[in-house]
Amino acid sequence: QAPDSFPPLRNEAAVRVLRGRMKGIQGHCNSCYMDAALFSLFSCTSALDSMLFKPFPLCDRNVQSILRDEIVNPLRKTGFVRARSVMHLREQLTEKGQCSSFTNAEKDPEEFLNLIMHQILGIEPLLKLQSEGQERDCYCYQIFMDKQEDLVVPDVQQLVEHSFLSSDLKLVEIPSCFIIQMPRFGKEYKMFSKIIPSLELDITDLLLDSPRECCVCGDVATLECS
Repeated sequence: QAPDSFPPLRNEAAVRVLRGRMKGIQGHCNSCYMDAALFSLFSCTSALDSMLFKPFPLCDRNVQSILRDEIVNPLRKTGFVRARSVMHLREQLTEKGQCSSFTNAEKDPEEFLNLIMHQILGIEPLLKLQSEGQERDCYCYQIFMDKQEDLVVPDVQQLVEHSFLSSDLKLVEIPSCFIIQMPRFGKEYKMFSKIIPSLELDITDLLLDSPRECCVCGDVATLECS
């Protein structure tokens, strides 16, 4: 355990601490979905550090301390988290979520995020989406799209734009944190062999009622053509 608080890893420090053998979060009993999600959310960013410290209304402090002291801080300090620590969290999620398979079965990352953010910590939804005039709140966005022949090795920007367009979605407001789950793949099928991370994400065209430039005259646009 690392009870002291450590900031997220950046630049050269991230390379030094996280690269090499015996680095990252150790996998065990189908934990890959949770390992990847936790690594993405906490290793190099502080966007969700409120999950580690803030006493939310429904906050389970035991789960919060396991997440902070047994997973996030060791990851940021040494670059390695043992499987036993993740199993400790999974056992707590099984108990709190009333789902016996959290300790041995593979789950969808969205199911894990909804459980820990909504039911256990009581965090307000991070995203507000609108489709066909209906608004819905959620904690992350999973990319759904048909196979695009012209997208062989896409980047995240392209995938998000294609997915929002095909699903007729808009962001109601700029999210404080935009968690994006890449297209699903398994042993039998992979939609893309590789996806290039976009280091910055332009959400201008994804925002509802956002003032944008007309591509013809340069003035503020009044119509949008998909």
